[in-house]
Parts: sequence; C-alpha cells; structure tokens
Amino acid sequence: MSSALRALADRIAVRLDVPLDPAVADFAKALANAAGARAVVFYGSNLRTGALDGVLDFYILLPGDQESAIWPTVSYHEHPHQGLTLRAKVATMRLVTFARAASGELSDTTIWARFVQPSALVWAADDAARSEVIAAIAAAATTAARVAAALGPETGTAEDYWRALFRATYKAEFRVEKRGREDDILSVNADHFNGLLPLAWQGAGIAPGANGGTLSPALAPSERRRILGWWARRRRLGKPLNLVRLVKASTTFDGAARYAAWKIERHTGMPVKLTPFRERYPLLAAPQVLWDLWQHRRRQRDIS
Repeated sequence: MSSALRALADRIAVRLDVPLDPAVADFAKALANAAGARAVVFYGSNLRTGALDGVLDFYILLPGDQESAIWPTVSYHEHPHQGLTLRAKVATMRLVTFARAASGELSDTTIWARFVQPSALVWAADDAARSEVIAAIAAAATTAARVAAALGPETGTAEDYWRALFRATYKAEFRVEKRGREDDILSVNADHFNGLLPLAWQGAGIAPGANGGTLSPALAPSERRRILGWWARRRRLGKPLNLVRLVKASTTFDGAARYAAWKIERHTGMPVKLTPFRERYPLLAAPQVLWDLWQHRRRQRDIS
C-alpha cells in the first residue's frame, strides 16, 4: 500500500470509530448475531444528530461470495432498549460485494457515492473484518474522487468538485432529491469533507494541484475521457438498476407492513392495525390502508 493510500485509510479508520450511543451499538450487535455478519456499518442522519427516534440506517455485511442477483436485501427491524423501541432499515449484502462496488468494479453507483459520506463501523467480527471495511470505504473515497475530478472544473474549490459529483449521481439514480441537496450534505458534514478530496486524489494517483483554497487535479485528457466513458456507462444503467431494486424491495422487504404502519402513524397520527393478511401481503393491503388514510384526513379537515 502506498503512503498516500495509508494516509487515507488512517483517516477513514478514525472517522469510522466515532463514539455512538450504546443503544445503536446494542442494536447493531443483535442484528449482526442474527445474520452471522462480518461487520455492521451505521450511516444516515441519525449518525450525525445522535438521535434515536426515526429510522436508523444500517448495512449488514456478510461473509462469503455468493451474492443474490439483485442486492442488497432490504428489511425493517425493531429492537427494545431500556423502554424504547428502536427502528431500523437494514440493507444486507456480502462484504466482498460491498468492497467491489466501492472500488468501482461493478455497475453500481450507490455504494461509493453513499460511503464517501460519513459512516461508522459500529460492529466487526474481528480485526480482519474491520480492516476489510476500512479498505472498502477508502476505495469508495478514491472512486468518488476520480469521478469528481473528471466531472468537475479544471480548477475549483473542493466543494465545486463534490457538488459536481453529487449532482451527477442523484441524476443517475432513481431517486428524487430537492434542489441544493448537495449543498446540505457538504454543509452539515463540513468536518468530514474538509481535506478529504486532495487526500483521496493522492490515494488515486492524482496530484491535487493545491494552491490556497483552489485545486487543479492533474488529470491527463486521455484519463479524463476514460473516466467519463466509465461514468457514462454507469449513468445509463443507474435508473434501470435502481428501479429493479425498488421492485425487488417492494416484494421482499421483510417487515414492510410494520415499517409502513409506523411511518403512517408517525406522519399522520392514524394508527394502522396490523393483521396477518397485511403482514403477509402489504402490497395487496395497501389500497384499504390508503382508503382509511383518506377518510382519516377528511375527518381531520372537518374537525379543523
């Protein structure tokens, strides 16, 4: 490993080791033990705020190399902790696949674009698993940095390159983000991104060309064309791949009915009764729930 990659990995290791609420660690350990995991990574807004309400976001990384055709598998879990009910949306995949996606080997864009942002290694089976996760997330940073160098201006601030990257990945994926979402990510995670881009460029073998607050990545025209071609192929596959994942999640999302019931009550105040039919066939049950919700809202408007 080069000294640049070692410096990047050291930084990643420190960032992954942030203090967490014991409730989060307890939940992660329970998930890991149930799944036979190699590691569990925690991410999302609750990582930044430290809040336990809402839905926590975890990636469970499994041993082995035989992956499902469409990954990750998404599930919903609840966990009691000192009188509280913690809730989590959990994505499950092989650690080997996670590492390959982070390095840009696969057609996926979601892993490296997501994990160049803050995350925490909340549980690891052993030192080897911890090292593999650190290496994978360092690879996500170098992959994202390469794409940012190609998509961004010839000279600009680090924020200019990150904005170009996130705008492009949002457009490529089957998701809707409000305008300026990339600015929100950069502002609330300023400490995480401060100094990360030049370090990731060095890890990727790209001289950052730092001059005060501006950067000028040394990217040869041929290399820029190669990266842009690589990105164009993934951009074209982005929406179809994400759509297939959404369709899969709608039929295999373990706990989908409980998750939807909790979300509806949280946002509207209407309790949703969970019957065995609704638990087993959430899509077939949805029309009745939507009808009940429409009537509930109509009653609320009449009262007000």
